[in-house]
Amino acid sequence: MSNALAVTDATFQDEVINSDKPVVVDFWATWCPPCRQMAPVVDEAAKQLEDVKFVKVDVDANPLSAAKYGVRSIPAFLVFRDGEVRHEFVGSRPKANFVEEVQKAAFPNA
Repeated sequence: MSNALAVTDATFQDEVINSDKPVVVDFWATWCPPCRQMAPVVDEAAKQLEDVKFVKVDVDANPLSAAKYGVRSIPAFLVFRDGEVRHEFVGSRPKANFVEEVQKAAFPNA
């Protein structure tokens, strides 16, 4: 079971834009090997970073959200704070690097 909530085009506004905590959105697809490689990293980061919300958007099932935010390569990770994209990065990476990227974007003054 994933620690990241599955979000759809219909629930994106409520779960991401209206969130009171920073949100990491993982844009992914089932056919994408790097996406599958990053899934356990995202889950572990979600356990570790309790002050950050992690969600997953399947780009095939939810093309509107991917298009709205210009997602052209996956896995793509967008970090939202106060309803706006504050940082984005693409591709697989080690957990330590992933967590560091998220923390810098979610808590820039920490």
